[in-house]
Amino acid sequence: MARHLSTVAVIGLGTTGSAIAGQLVGSGRRVIAVDTDPAAIDGARRRIGERGPGGIEFTGRLADAAEAELVVEAVPERAAVKRAVLGEAVALCGPDTVFVTTSGGLPVTELAFEAGCPDRLVGLHLFLPDGEAKELTVELVPTPLTVDTVFDDVRELVRGLGWHPVATADRAGLIGSALTLAYLNDAVAMHEQRYATRDSIDTAMSLGCGLRSGPLAQLDAIGLDTALDTLEALHARTGDRRFLPRPSLRQMVSAGLLGRKAGRGFYSWTDGSPSPDADGAAPRQGQAREVRSIGVVGSGTMAAGIAEVCARSGHPTVLVARSDERAGSARAAVDRSLSRGVQRGKLTADARGAAMDRLTCASDPQALAGCDLVVEAVAEDIDVKRRIFGELDRVCRPGAVLTTSTSSLPVVECARATGRPEDVAGMHFFNPAPVMKLIEVSHTVLTSPDVTATVHATARNLGKRTVGCRDRIGFIVNALLFPYLNHAVTLLQECRGTTADIDMIMSNGNVFPMGPFQLLDVVGLDVSLAIQRSLYGTFGEPWLEPAPRLEQLVAAGYTGRKSGKGFRTPARSTL
Repeated sequence: MARHLSTVAVIGLGTTGSAIAGQLVGSGRRVIAVDTDPAAIDGARRRIGERGPGGIEFTGRLADAAEAELVVEAVPERAAVKRAVLGEAVALCGPDTVFVTTSGGLPVTELAFEAGCPDRLVGLHLFLPDGEAKELTVELVPTPLTVDTVFDDVRELVRGLGWHPVATADRAGLIGSALTLAYLNDAVAMHEQRYATRDSIDTAMSLGCGLRSGPLAQLDAIGLDTALDTLEALHARTGDRRFLPRPSLRQMVSAGLLGRKAGRGFYSWTDGSPSPDADGAAPRQGQAREVRSIGVVGSGTMAAGIAEVCARSGHPTVLVARSDERAGSARAAVDRSLSRGVQRGKLTADARGAAMDRLTCASDPQALAGCDLVVEAVAEDIDVKRRIFGELDRVCRPGAVLTTSTSSLPVVECARATGRPEDVAGMHFFNPAPVMKLIEVSHTVLTSPDVTATVHATARNLGKRTVGCRDRIGFIVNALLFPYLNHAVTLLQECRGTTADIDMIMSNGNVFPMGPFQLLDVVGLDVSLAIQRSLYGTFGEPWLEPAPRLEQLVAAGYTGRKSGKGFRTPARSTL
């Protein structure tokens, strides 16, 4: 039976240490909070506040931890520092004391042997998505010699704190830190390269993926120094360049821009909330052209959804499909969607009728001749798209804005199929278009500033939020999301955890509202593979190469929810 560990010492009162100490106090335990930095102690006092019936005493002396039944080491992610702290704690404490390290990138087994407690140390890795320790899934990592009763003691303590423990192996980078830190480092690279502004990156990931906060705001919340230390540990241990910290991250840490705890990082922080500043400002754009009527090319789910959004917003809308039958099917799909809106009380019958009156569906491209803006929304095939843009160039009036809703192909290739590349931009809607609030607006090196301004203004008139970026495969969301999903498949291949465990760690303990394998099944494994191939073909980085397991499943017809077979479809699957 697991022991109730009533007196716990927490050594290191940064973001993680303070969060753990606060949870322990709230559970009724006596906590000895240790840090040699008076400023860290003051910060922990402010963060922890009144957390419950347990008592807490702050001290700058490690020797005060000697009477603890459990010692939690939460010092910075540097091997020498962790070894020294754990070794001193082992020398001070009794033979029955249990030890925990919060390392996310260092080998737990090596730390245990070097500190002299190979049978009494457990790794406990938690990621704080918003800088707070609420209900989380945490990884517990035993060494090969960890005594079963010690592991049970730690697991029961974790459960008593309201967290869900998942046992993982001591591999090069735990699941949560490996997936999350690579994703965050990619976001820093995107910002560093001025591909998109801070606000565009964070807004895109929040609205496009349903995140509580964007990656740069999340880095501020967890601490840029904490992220840097963990990335350096992961890179040193694995040699994987995806973990090589971006130069701008090092520079910000050197300058003391550590995020929320320092009051300044990617954002300026006041009373725990980010405040706007010039860094997030959108680039200056030209004068928007007037857009009254909108055309949509395509007849699939995305095209019908875009047409519905346009018609509902008050714009005369023309949808052109490749046959009368497909045009009729698209109109019927819009009608069904609007009728469901009436049934659910989201719009009136009159509003539905007015929207349908504004929608014209046809098979002749000439029907687009009078449109002020056209959105191409056909299959992700560059040859098909180039052919359509050549046709649009012939039938659309001079000055009409031509856009593509591609998510994985270069916009400039569409633009070059026309004699007016300055009038072409990317307008990436997310599926389902009537529901998702985000539109990514991408401009090529040839796009006129007033065209970019027109697409942004039109999207806002449709009730959407826009983010801007340069024309590049993946834009913002796909360029950050799909490498993360591919990385998760790689960890599965390496037997780092089951699909259920990895999903639980990432959805309840880290970044995304849905685990990576659940999300892959929803998006479609075939779609994901196609996007990952495009990213790898464009950038050539080794870690962007599609995971063999993903290739194999798609070849076998496992495409996710739509085929009834995927990583988690049916739910019992643990491929």
